[in-house]
Amino acid sequence: MTKTVLLALILSGVTGALAGYLGSLMLTKRMALMGGALGHLTLPGVALALLYDFDVSLGALVFLGLGVSVIWYLEQKTHLHLEALTAVVFSTSLATAFLFLPRQEADIALLGDVSHVTVFMVLATVTIATGIFLTVRHIYSHTVLIGISPDLAASRGIDLRWHNTLYLLCVALTVALGVRIVGGLMTAALLAVPACTARNVSWNLKQYAYFSMAAGGLASVLGVLGYVATGLPPGPLIVIASGLLFLGSVYTKVRFGKVLSSEP
Repeated sequence: MTKTVLLALILSGVTGALAGYLGSLMLTKRMALMGGALGHLTLPGVALALLYDFDVSLGALVFLGLGVSVIWYLEQKTHLHLEALTAVVFSTSLATAFLFLPRQEADIALLGDVSHVTVFMVLATVTIATGIFLTVRHIYSHTVLIGISPDLAASRGIDLRWHNTLYLLCVALTVALGVRIVGGLMTAALLAVPACTARNVSWNLKQYAYFSMAAGGLASVLGVLGYVATGLPPGPLIVIASGLLFLGSVYTKVRFGKVLSSEP
């Protein structure tokens, strides 16, 4: 196994595991598809990064922050639904990206690329991912409660605005990291599918969160191994691997669900 392949496996595994863990929270809050909209917001930044040869995650994060700020401003001024404003901004971002995205690098922006991973990228990804994981673990139970009943959470002294802001920041950073391995089109799958897989085979909130993390990491590693073996883009292979794990969880639930549910 070459150094580049090993670095790609580490970067993808860590990113996929983080996306799965955060995705379990997004699925609980019924925001699983939000990752797709945010992924589209990153595309102009990814296009600029490819055009001027700097880190795609950095470009993605800059435009993601800009897009989220625009959505927040428009919501304050127009009082339109957040979903409607997100659709307006992300579709405009997608159109803008295609105006100046180099055609020869369009596949990288849309489908991901792990062929030029460096030690610095891996160290930076692991450091950022660790910080996000610790932050999300700290706010996980409170954020779940906010999603179930904001009034109950407020009555318990939970600062809703602070928790939601911190949660959205973690989502944005995770999407920026995920763009590298699955591109700007499939970030929703990177976040949502492992969580759906974990939901089928877990029996409590803790199992659900960590099974989702394991499913995301495993799917990303399998996708990169498929990329190494076939030369096909890593993004689709990661999503396909994640989908196969989901089907496996469905079979497990159907085949063994009644037996497990009968145990004390």
